[in-house]
Amino acid sequence: MKLEHRAFLNEYLATLTLSEREAIPKVAAEYFCADEYNANECARLINAGIKTATCSLKQGYDAENEPLPQVGQLLVVLDWQQNPICIVENTKVAVCEFGDVDAEFAAKEGEGDRTYEWWRNAHLNFFHNYAQELGCEFNDHSYIVQEWFQKVYPR
Repeated sequence: MKLEHRAFLNEYLATLTLSEREAIPKVAAEYFCADEYNANECARLINAGIKTATCSLKQGYDAENEPLPQVGQLLVVLDWQQNPICIVENTKVAVCEFGDVDAEFAAKEGEGDRTYEWWRNAHLNFFHNYAQELGCEFNDHSYIVQEWFQKVYPR
């Protein structure tokens, strides 16, 4: 985490009690998506309270031998230029098959027109390309990691 990200995080942490700080399982700083437009748009939607969920391909965690996200972990949301925009806290994490995602989750992702159809088409393309990079197949039975979060800073 860069110094400016840590400073932004520390501003939020200063508002918490010691026990609240000690209960945080993990902190990170990153942007969403893989291109400038979508990274900046996601940061804007999260900061506005419109985007309150995200998902990722479980095969990516497996390939990187990375632990899955946890409830209570904090993320400093960055824009493409690595500027801190806000901080979110995970409130729920689940693993499901891609084909089992419902319209409610798609709407919470807050992107596009917030319909299930828009979400499915956008994520089919994104996950298919990512799975190819990993040397895996992607289909409706591929597992994704769903995260629900709330913006905690700034309020």
